[in-house]
Amino acid sequence: MEKDAKIYVAGHRGLVGSAILRNLQQRGYTNIIGRTHAELDLTDATAVREFFDTERPEYVILAAAHVGGIMANSLYRADFIYRNLQIQQNVIGESWRHGVKKLLFLGSTCIYPRDARQPITEDQLLTSPLEYTNEPYAIAKIAGLKMIESFNLQYGTDYIAVMPTNLYGPNDNFDLERSHVLPAMIRKMHLTRMLTDGDMDAVRSDLAKRPVEGEDGTGSDEQILGLLQRYGITPGKLTLWGSGQPLREFLWSEDMADASVHILENVSFADLHGNERDIRNCHINIGTGLELTIKELADKIAAAVGYTGTIEWDSTKPDGTMRKLCDVSRLHKLGWHHTVEIDEGIGRLYKWYLAGL
Repeated sequence: MEKDAKIYVAGHRGLVGSAILRNLQQRGYTNIIGRTHAELDLTDATAVREFFDTERPEYVILAAAHVGGIMANSLYRADFIYRNLQIQQNVIGESWRHGVKKLLFLGSTCIYPRDARQPITEDQLLTSPLEYTNEPYAIAKIAGLKMIESFNLQYGTDYIAVMPTNLYGPNDNFDLERSHVLPAMIRKMHLTRMLTDGDMDAVRSDLAKRPVEGEDGTGSDEQILGLLQRYGITPGKLTLWGSGQPLREFLWSEDMADASVHILENVSFADLHGNERDIRNCHINIGTGLELTIKELADKIAAAVGYTGTIEWDSTKPDGTMRKLCDVSRLHKLGWHHTVEIDEGIGRLYKWYLAGL
């Protein structure tokens, strides 16, 4: 890619999009554009077309998505499939209509079957049923993957899909209702520690920065304590969802960004398939190839936060998929490996979280 090529990063303020934007800038790209949701609603087909008509980007990175953790996926199933299908339809469709040279589509490893063989290779897509709790989101991402694959095969475009594992890093979402497991645990541990220390001022400061269900730290002590208790946060004891036994793989978002730009610069669709009659599963898993249990994750976060109280597990709540480890051999053959290990990443993210309070 030319350093002055116009690159549109959809979702440039999110966890992954912001990291990709920084990575592109660090590599010397000078013509990067983005729009906030207030400036451009990607579910609005007319607005998206007008944006492409005006800006004419040469490269597109589709990092925008409607995302959330297991609670949000369970509660807002229609939102997760409907909004993501709209975003993908509009951005991918306009990229094709406007002759975009290359598009990178970001999905998720939740596209794979619940009981996939471990570690999960790309060819296990659509081989058996999905995990129920995130099925709508997974189906939307599979549709996006198949959309770009189909454009490539019919129209000769050069679009690539990457499927990252569980991501965490700067600009993560710490909303207690909608966040993913790692940032949610960091915030819950932090708040539980503050309650345990009797530091209500710190709790109020946290809520002022990131309100929970409209509570911005101005409510009474009783109101705040009652609210936090619904999320398992009480003085001296934190209750977390599930058994703690599922295994998960985590990737630092800035590593994900580096992998994305590496692929955008060095890999084409033609590199991802042979001369087989049925071309499919040309996407790329992005991860570490390493895993730990959710309980081990909780212990690492407790150590980083300095929480020494009790952690209990509510096994009446869903665990989700019990194991979901990426096979990253395709990624490694393309010349990229991760650099940030989980202990370092947790420490970095907690420092980032504290800096924002």
